[in-house]
Amino acid sequence: MTTYLHRSEDRGHVEAGWLNTHHSFSFGSWYNPEFMGIGSLRVLNDDHIAAQNGFGTHPHDNMEILTCVLKGAITHKDSMGNEGEIRAGEWQLMSAGTGIKHSEINKGDEDVHLLQIWVIPNLRDAEPTYQQIERDPKKLPNEWHLIVGPNDNAPMHIRQNTEIKAAYLEQGKSLDVKATQQFNYVHVIEGEVEIAGQTVKAGDALFFDETSTVIAKENSQMIWFDLTQI
Repeated sequence: MTTYLHRSEDRGHVEAGWLNTHHSFSFGSWYNPEFMGIGSLRVLNDDHIAAQNGFGTHPHDNMEILTCVLKGAITHKDSMGNEGEIRAGEWQLMSAGTGIKHSEINKGDEDVHLLQIWVIPNLRDAEPTYQQIERDPKKLPNEWHLIVGPNDNAPMHIRQNTEIKAAYLEQGKSLDVKATQQFNYVHVIEGEVEIAGQTVKAGDALFFDETSTVIAKENSQMIWFDLTQI
């Protein structure tokens, strides 16, 4: 088995007053040629957004953009006519396609904590789409919850041969991880787990290319990327 532990402290860290963020892969002003993405996964940003602040209107194209809100609520507005809140436990997928513009603003009085994930699509210049679901793994712990997938029966359809799943694993419990594409990348949001003999802590991620088991050393939340090479 090939494994690679991507440690939290190796991520880029940017503070911009209203934004405190960690970049798993090169993004914006932080660039490291060793961290340019894993397969079709291009961006994994761990964002804390201050109250009454956020990202003003900006464009995207030809990217699958997934937002996972962990705390608080972010208000989204886009050029497709979608407007509303994405709350903790909810997920949003924008398939930017030929191009969209949107804003993400924390209109609340407390910080918002979210993950923003970009996946490179396998179809370019398609019509933009918007999807949003509620999937809080803490409500049903100790199982994988499919968030996005390439098939039409997935909760949200992504334009890539990629599945993204989430789980909240209670201490001492375990879950199997087996790629249906080519390889796995498990990012730990909180807690501490063991995978393939490696200890993976909050902010860490593990790349591995064979079936393994995640064992929770404490109550832990994580995202599993079942990825294809591009």
